[in-house]
Amino acid sequence: MNDVPEIRAMIRELAAYERAAEQARATEEQLREALFGEHPAAYALIAEDDGTGEAVGYALWFPRFSTWTGTRGMHLEDLYVRPRARGAGHGKTLLATLAATCRRNGYDRFEWWVLAWNTPTIDFYKSLGVELLEEWKVCRLSGEPLRELAAQAPDAVNPASDV
Repeated sequence: MNDVPEIRAMIRELAAYERAAEQARATEEQLREALFGEHPAAYALIAEDDGTGEAVGYALWFPRFSTWTGTRGMHLEDLYVRPRARGAGHGKTLLATLAATCRRNGYDRFEWWVLAWNTPTIDFYKSLGVELLEEWKVCRLSGEPLRELAAQAPDAVNPASDV
């Protein structure tokens, strides 16, 4: 739980790297609840420098389910290694640890997204044998379009009708 401020700082660093700093709005309280609350929404691993013990990276993931295989899997939400620590094996160690978690838990899939312009990261993933699924597109509904669609739900399930 003491790692939450450092995780939040690295989330903001990752968002800045991905050219979306303004979108990283999670508070320490939200992260604490998501990671350590009664019903965790996600799990995190921290990579530390062997010499200093300083946090140099993190991976944040959550379970998912495939209706096609009938099995659980893992979705990697974030993988980040601070620039000064890149090339030292931290990213590969985080991914290997998550792959071992998948195997231990019987997860058939380990999936995540990568920005199309992030060539160094894509090359790193390819070096590990990662399959890039070019035929799939990420869909996102948020903000006003999400509210508008939710308003069209039947009253019995429409959270806006309870207000």
